[in-house]
Amino acid sequence: MVLTRERIVNRLTELFKFGFVGGVAYIVDLGLFNLLRFGPGEILDGSPLTAKVISACVATLVAWLGNRYWTFSAKRTTDSARELIQFAVVNVGGMAVALICLWFSHYVLGFTSPLADNISANVVGVFLGMIFRYVLYRHWVFTGDSGAAPQPP
Repeated sequence: MVLTRERIVNRLTELFKFGFVGGVAYIVDLGLFNLLRFGPGEILDGSPLTAKVISACVATLVAWLGNRYWTFSAKRTTDSARELIQFAVVNVGGMAVALICLWFSHYVLGFTSPLADNISANVVGVFLGMIFRYVLYRHWVFTGDSGAAPQPP
């Protein structure tokens, strides 16, 4: 495969869009996680994994919309149900990466402070999960022909 200037620009544009959408979803994830754990009433104070699952699910919905209709809009398929299922599977895998990082730090290493939970779940876990997601979105979820992409609603 020959890398032309156009292909490089297209890939960099796609990476920028992916990063932007991911950044918005990250803010939703981080904010909701901390609100549930440490916000008024400390709703899920003793349940860091449950808080992370809830915040990641909400952030996944934000990411689905952004990636389907902006980042990979030219690579959508006409089978949105298939894409949604595959997107959800990939996000469960990405969430598992963050949960494993949080679990290991919190329960194995004993780092239970708010800072430690945030670093393990929302820095290390999210970064590793981001790499996992991008590769699978690009090569498994959004695989449609750019000429056959449906128009947004």
